[in-house]
Amino acid sequence: MPDEALPARYTIRVRGVLSETLRMAFPELDAESRGEDSVLVGVLRDQAALYGVLAQLEGLGIALIDVSSDPCPKGTER
Repeated sequence: MPDEALPARYTIRVRGVLSETLRMAFPELDAESRGEDSVLVGVLRDQAALYGVLAQLEGLGIALIDVSSDPCPKGTER
């Protein structure tokens, strides 16, 4: 299976503090405020799932600051 098809743990930093309603738009990710920004963290099954989250952020008008990922050790993905 190609690397891009493996689950990975993503950290997505966005501009602004997300309201509880906006946090609920991303049930697969944990969200927390860090200063004036918010961070969404969680395991996504593949890059297609990541692109879906990024498209959702764009559709909601949420400014993306940074995305980083770490591969999930085998057997630890949700």
